[in-house]
Amino acid sequence: MGGVNPAGRTSGHQAFRRTVLDALPKDIQTHTLLGLAAMMRLATVGDDGQWRDANGCPLDATSLAEQTCQRVLDHTLIRRIEDPRFNDAGLPGNRRANLTLEQPLTFRISRRQLPESLPADWQVQEIDRKTLEVTVPAGEMNVMLPDARQARVRTAGQLPSGFAPETLYHSVHHPRGLAMSVFSASDCLNDSGLSWESLLDRLDPNQVAVYAGNSIGQMDDSGWGGLLKSFADGKRATSKQMPLGYGQMPADFLNAYVLGSVGATGAALGACASFLYNLRMGVEDIRAGRRRIVMVGTADAPITPEIVEGFRAMGALADDDSLKTLDALECLTDADYQRASRPFARNCGFTMGEASQFVMLMDDALALEVGAEILGSVPEVFINADGWKRSISAPGIGNYITLNKAAALVRDLLGDHALRERTFLHAHGTSTPKNRETESHVFDMVARAHGIEQWPVVAIKAFIGHSQGSAAGDQLVSALSSFQHDLLPGIATLDNVADDVHAQRLRFFREPLAFRGDASFINAKGFGGNNATGVVLSPEVTERLMTRRHGKPVMEAWRQRRETTRQAATAYHQRADQGHFAPRYRFGDGVLEGPELKVEADAIYIPGYANPVSMTVNNPFGRLNDGREDDLDASIDGCSDDKGEP
Repeated sequence: MGGVNPAGRTSGHQAFRRTVLDALPKDIQTHTLLGLAAMMRLATVGDDGQWRDANGCPLDATSLAEQTCQRVLDHTLIRRIEDPRFNDAGLPGNRRANLTLEQPLTFRISRRQLPESLPADWQVQEIDRKTLEVTVPAGEMNVMLPDARQARVRTAGQLPSGFAPETLYHSVHHPRGLAMSVFSASDCLNDSGLSWESLLDRLDPNQVAVYAGNSIGQMDDSGWGGLLKSFADGKRATSKQMPLGYGQMPADFLNAYVLGSVGATGAALGACASFLYNLRMGVEDIRAGRRRIVMVGTADAPITPEIVEGFRAMGALADDDSLKTLDALECLTDADYQRASRPFARNCGFTMGEASQFVMLMDDALALEVGAEILGSVPEVFINADGWKRSISAPGIGNYITLNKAAALVRDLLGDHALRERTFLHAHGTSTPKNRETESHVFDMVARAHGIEQWPVVAIKAFIGHSQGSAAGDQLVSALSSFQHDLLPGIATLDNVADDVHAQRLRFFREPLAFRGDASFINAKGFGGNNATGVVLSPEVTERLMTRRHGKPVMEAWRQRRETTRQAATAYHQRADQGHFAPRYRFGDGVLEGPELKVEADAIYIPGYANPVSMTVNNPFGRLNDGREDDLDASIDGCSDDKGEP
C-alpha cells in the first residue's frame, strides 16, 4: 500500500501511527515524529547519517523530535486552511457594478489588454505601437470590479505542511491530484519491496490492470478549475488543462509514466465510494483469472475556493458560523478548527480533506511465488443503489444491503463468533447530522440481525477529513495498519455520542482501542446513492485460508522468499522516514507508436516486454459452422415457401 493524506505517508504505517500516536511506545512516537518532520522539511539527514534541524544544526534524534514535535502536531491532520486566500487575503472574485459617469472617462491601456469587442461609443486612439488611449462617454457603464470575499469555511484536512509532491519529480504544470498520484503509486511500489520490472517479466502484459481515478476531477488551476474560469479571469486556457482534468487521469498517468502498463485500465466514479468501485473491478478481474496484478487507487485534491464553496452552498460543510453556533463561541481558534470534524457526536457538517491512496492486488499464487508481503485480502466489495429518492444527495436504503451482504460473507468465511467478536467497522462517518443518524441505524440493524452486541466503530475523518473519492482508500489502509498494530484509532473529537445516534449495539471510543481483528468492513455512503461496503481480512486469516489451499510446505517456502522482500521494503521505509523520496516518473521512456510491434495471429510482441501479449480470448458463445455451403443451405432451408421453393 502507498499514499499520502493529512496524517502523513501511507507506507510503513506512518500515517496510521499519527492517528494513534499517544498509544505507541515512546521510541515509536519519536520515530514517527521524526519521519513527519523530515517529510515537512523541518529536519534532514545528511550523508553522514546525522540529523539536522531546518537551520542545518546537528541534533540527536530525541532532541530534534522534541524541538519539532509541536509544529508537527499543529501542521498535520485537520487544521486551519493554510492557503492565504482562505484567510486574510480573501477569496478572489469579481462583483458586477453599474457606474454612472458624470463626464467622459479617459484612460490608457496596453494594446494586448484591450478587449476584442468594444462598445460602439468608445473612442480609441493610438499613442504608440504598444499603448492605446480610450475615451468612454458620460453615462451608464457596466463593469466587473475585483473583489476579495472572506472565506466562510476555514478548516480542512490538508497534507502535512511543507510536503509538496510536485517538487519531488519533474512535474510540468501537473494538477495537485496527479502529482499526489505519482507519489502515492511510487510509495506503493516501494512499500511492496518488489521490483516492478521483475514482476512484469513473469507475466503476459495483459495480466496487469490499473483502475484509478477520483470523484470530481482535477479542479485546481492546472486542471479543469483553471480552464472553466479562464474567460471570467481574463486568462488564457492552456493546452494541458483540458486533458489533465479528466477523472480517470490518475490511471492514465500510472500507465504512461509510472508503470508502463499496456493492460486493462479505467476508472469508476461513484462519489464518495469511488475507491471501493475501483477496488471491486480489481477484485473481480483477479477472481475471474483475467489479471494477476491490479493497481487500485484514487487521488483527490478538492481544497479549492470553488469546490469548498460548492459544498458549503449545499449546507454540507462545517463552516465558521455553524461551528461557532455549535459550541456557543464568539470566535474560533486554531484548536477549534482542529476539532471541526466530529463523527457521531453533535456536529454541523463535514470537513474537506485531500488524499491519494493506492493498493497493489495480486492473486494468491503469484504472491506466494514472488515472496510478496501480505497485508490482508479482499474477498468482495458490495455495491447497491438507493432506489427511489426525494433528494439526490440524501441517504437511502442501499447501504443496508451492502453491509448486510458483507456481514453474511464474513459469517460464512469465518463463522458467527468471529463476526460478532473479531470484526470492526470503518464508518463513512462524515460528521454531518444526517450521516450520524442514518449510518448508525444501518450499523444497528445489521448488528441486530447477526446478534452483534458491541461492534467497534472507527471514524478516521475525525483526523483527516473527507477526501471525497479517496475516503474509502483512507479507511482501507488504516484497517490494514490496525491488523499490524492491533490498535483501532479512536474518535478523538467525540466528547459525547449524539442523542440521535443508534448506539445500543455499537462501541464508540475516544482513545485508541487495543483490538485484534480478523476482518474489517470498509463502508461508504456516497452522494447520489453510491453505497459500497468492502470486506478486508487480516493477514493472519488470509494466511490460514491460503494454507488450506496451497499447503504448509508452499507457505513455508513463501515465508523464506518474503525475507528478501521485507529487507527491500525496510530499506525504503528508512530512506522515506529521512525525507528521501524519489517518485518513479519516466517521461518519454520506451515510447512506442506501432511500427515497432511484431503482430501475429496469436500474439503481439512488444519491444521491452519479456513476454508477448497473448491473443487467446475467452469465447463463451459457441462457434458457428466454418463451412459457407452449410451456412447457405441452412439459410435457404429457413427461407422456403410452403411449396419448398425459395
